[in-house]
Amino acid sequence: MQSRFNLLVCDDWRDYELLDSGGGRKLERFGRLRFDRPDPQTLWTPQSPVESWRADAAFASKDDEDERGAWSFPGKPLPEQWPIAWEGLKLNARCAAFRHMGVFPEHSVHWRWAMAKIRGAGRPVRALNLFGYTGMMSLAAAQAGAEVVHLDASPKSIGQGRENQSLSGLDDKPIRWICDDAMKFVEREVRRGRQYEAIILDPPKFGRGPKNETWRFEADFPALLAAVRKLLSDQPLFVITTVYAVRLSYLSVAQALTTALDGLPGEIEHGEMAIRESGRGFVLPTGLYARWSAD
Repeated sequence: MQSRFNLLVCDDWRDYELLDSGGGRKLERFGRLRFDRPDPQTLWTPQSPVESWRADAAFASKDDEDERGAWSFPGKPLPEQWPIAWEGLKLNARCAAFRHMGVFPEHSVHWRWAMAKIRGAGRPVRALNLFGYTGMMSLAAAQAGAEVVHLDASPKSIGQGRENQSLSGLDDKPIRWICDDAMKFVEREVRRGRQYEAIILDPPKFGRGPKNETWRFEADFPALLAAVRKLLSDQPLFVITTVYAVRLSYLSVAQALTTALDGLPGEIEHGEMAIRESGRGFVLPTGLYARWSAD
């Protein structure tokens, strides 16, 4: 199996923009609103002093290693949610807990890639989206023609995913929204003999299932990949995995995926995801990825 490095830079949004970054912070635009959020990777000097940034909301963390904290709103109160769009897909952005915004914009590099693979397959594609959050990958895959199973352990995220499906005008597309623990669900799918042509997984560093099941990345990721291999059909199309907030190299992720998919032809692309700053062109690294495709 061939392997190559690539830096995937997100720069294909109209409703999202990284305006400035540095000094441990980042200034972003989601739709018409601006947000000041912490990011410990921004070790450089920002274009404008952080103190001069004008944001509609700011998030303060307890420390650089802790996503817990609180939002503050220096001006008028913001709506609970507001619509933004990417390539015809719509979602509701929001000031969510743990400094999140209801979407990870850098994942658009994978949405576009997956859509091209599905459209180019020329055959039915069943896609499984694990740790699917609020569903943008599921919507992209369904819009491209796949039959999708979307899984997340958070009932709130599942509800938001359904809202985004309706907002995008995709209620007629085949998406099953399932709230479950990823490992338990995958193990059941293996026992049932279910198979998929495309599998996407975005596991957290630590998480809990709906019945308080525990997920720890370093302990559980290899077993999950082994199960994913069993779920691939005899005509697999691709596997995408993204990783955040772990002290690992992208090489570790790529080589774990390589060994899990041993015996399959094709190529594994691996590296970092990043977002391009709109002013001076700096890129902000956001996470690691590895993705395999059959061609």
